[in-house]
Amino acid sequence: MHYRSREVVQVRSAYDCDVLVIGGGIVGLSTAYAVTRAAPGTRVTVLEKEQGPARHQTGRNSGVIHSGVYYRPGSLKARYAVRGAAEMVKFCAEYDIPHAVTGKLIVATEKAELPRLHALVQRGRENGIPVRELGPAQIIEAEPEVRGLAAIHVGTTGVCDYGAVARQLGEASGADIRYGADVVRIDRRPDLGAAVRTADGTIVRGRVLVNCAGLHCDETARLAGDDPEMRIVPFRGEYFTLARPELVRGLVYPVPDPAFPFLGVHLTRGIDSSVHVGPNAVPALAREGYGWGVVRPRELGATLSWPGSWRIARRHWRYGAGELRRSVSKAAFTEAVRRLLPAVTPDDLLPAAAGVRAQAVLRDGTLVDDFLIKEGPRTVHVLNAPSPAATASLPIGREVARRALAALAAS
Repeated sequence: MHYRSREVVQVRSAYDCDVLVIGGGIVGLSTAYAVTRAAPGTRVTVLEKEQGPARHQTGRNSGVIHSGVYYRPGSLKARYAVRGAAEMVKFCAEYDIPHAVTGKLIVATEKAELPRLHALVQRGRENGIPVRELGPAQIIEAEPEVRGLAAIHVGTTGVCDYGAVARQLGEASGADIRYGADVVRIDRRPDLGAAVRTADGTIVRGRVLVNCAGLHCDETARLAGDDPEMRIVPFRGEYFTLARPELVRGLVYPVPDPAFPFLGVHLTRGIDSSVHVGPNAVPALAREGYGWGVVRPRELGATLSWPGSWRIARRHWRYGAGELRRSVSKAAFTEAVRRLLPAVTPDDLLPAAAGVRAQAVLRDGTLVDDFLIKEGPRTVHVLNAPSPAATASLPIGREVARRALAALAAS
């Protein structure tokens, strides 16, 4: 028994960590936090290619704590968003992170949208979310400059600083977080674990690998030797800031089209009281293509070579054409905003930083609608975690941690 214990210690010391996480966005850092909470003493290392946390999807969204009203009952998105919203408010309160529970309006501006609005009422109730129906006069009472035929008020929606949340998760996890660590090679062996090489030649060895690489998660899965059976197709969301923030009191959304995972151009009063307008959804020409001028031929070629990309284009070209028009024409973007906020003018819209959504697409052109987590030998891959992943990051992190710790126990 004495010799066996010594052998275990020697094997353990051959690894730099027990759980090796690739990706320092909110999901990767939440996973590290959940691992160390569930199994104190577990050694966790996080590798992030940027010089700080939350530089991409996490730090470039509108900061909304989503209620879960949109998502199919029973789906991971519905369950994790509802649970995650409540937990996110508590987390922010515990660590003094700026946040507010403001509620939001979802407004129908055309008769054709009314059945979809009523369907959202039912979906919200099925998901256990308090929803209140409003008529035109009540809309004006809540938002004097907003016009619509009908609306619903969702009281559990809020806003917060997700960048600050990600930083706090990293600090509270006690993990070894290494910034500027761009993963270029993975040697994953089912009987040993994973050895990861970064661009500067550093090698990090872990017993279990967790892939939370966001915009690069499919590429990371293939580096590990797994076929993710999907491809990340990046969609850029372009925002403006409202020059007259007094026009909007809170959060105002259109009725979304259920055929798409995008919520449409909406108005969001953030923690700093500025009002974000957007986003649209246009194809990005690079995984981190935050503008039309950012083109990476290899990444663009990978998108164009994926059959699902062309099937999306054929199936949804009308929707896509409208989004492209709003991207290249400020007047068209203003027109979309004026459906909700008639007083807005092009001069009211000031350019703001764009974001890119990492949308998983299957070979047949299906846009993956739910969070997608898959496992390989000693590996957990998070393959689809766009909005509302920031809202749901605490329960997502626990689920990924559960799988990683199960793999660790079996190793």
